[in-house]
Amino acid sequence: MVIDELLKFGVEMLKDKDFSNPQLESRLFLSKLLEIDISYLYAHGDEEISENIVGEFKDLIGKRACGYPFQYLLKEKEFMGLDFYIEEGVLIPRPDTEILVEYILNYISTNYNEQNIRVLDLGSGSGAISLSIAHYAPNAFVYGVDIDDIPLKVANINKEKFKLTNVEFLKGNMFEPFYNKDDRFQIIVSNPPYIPSLDIEKLQIEVRDYEPRLALDGGQDGLEFYRKITKQAKDYLVEDGLLVLEIGYNQGLDVELLLRNNNLCNIEILKDFQGLDRVVLGRCKKGAI
Repeated sequence: MVIDELLKFGVEMLKDKDFSNPQLESRLFLSKLLEIDISYLYAHGDEEISENIVGEFKDLIGKRACGYPFQYLLKEKEFMGLDFYIEEGVLIPRPDTEILVEYILNYISTNYNEQNIRVLDLGSGSGAISLSIAHYAPNAFVYGVDIDDIPLKVANINKEKFKLTNVEFLKGNMFEPFYNKDDRFQIIVSNPPYIPSLDIEKLQIEVRDYEPRLALDGGQDGLEFYRKITKQAKDYLVEDGLLVLEIGYNQGLDVELLLRNNNLCNIEILKDFQGLDRVVLGRCKKGAI
C-alpha cells in the first residue's frame, strides 16, 4: 500500500466522526509512524509503505474512530510552545489554560523580576502548568502536587525531557505534602476538577470515556475543590501572595465569592478566547496570615 492509499483509508474511517479532523489526523499519525515531517507526505504519495507501518496505522485509526483521544494515541500535546509527553491517565492540556500560565509569567516578570520565588501547583497532572512556569521563569522554583501515580510519572518524564531543575513533583492530596512545614509561596495555582458529577456523562466521548474522572469530577456542584483550596490558601501564601484558579465558564461569580469569604482581595476574573470566564485570581490580605 502506498502513502496516498493509506491516507485515504484513514480519512474514510474518520470522516463521519464529529470529534475528528480526518485529513489532518491521518497525516499526523502516518508522519509520526514514519518519523518524517508531515510535508513529506504531500510530495511522496506513491511511496510504498511497509506492512508493519500499515498495520500500526490501521490500529491507530481504528482506536481513533472509537473516540480514543488523538493526543493519547500520538503521545504528545503542544502547550505553551513545549511538546509535552501525554498518555492515558492524565488530563490533556487545553489551550485555554495558557491564559492562566501567561498571566502568572507576566506577574512574575512584573513583580519579582530576577528575585527567587516559590510557586505551588495543586493537581499538577502532566506538569503542563508547573513545567511551563519553570521553563519560562527560571527564577521560580515550582512544586507540583498530585494525588495519583500516573500524572506524577508523566510529569517527571516531561521534567527530564525539558531538562528542568527548578521544579519538583510530590505525591499528596492538595496541600498535604506541606502540612507539617512552614513553607510559604508567592503564588499558588490550580486547574482543579470542576465538572459537576452529573454533567460528566454529557461530555464529548473523548473526554467522558477516556480522560481521568479524577481530574474532571468537581463534586455535586463542581465547586468542591475550590472550597478546599480557598479555605487553606492563606495558610500557605506569603503576605500579598497570589492565588490563581482555572474555572468552568459559568463558575466565575461563585469562585469569586469563595475567595472573598476566605480573606483574599484584589480579585479579578480573566476571560478565555471565547470571551467566557476562565480564571479567577486574588491576593492574600495583609493580616490574613
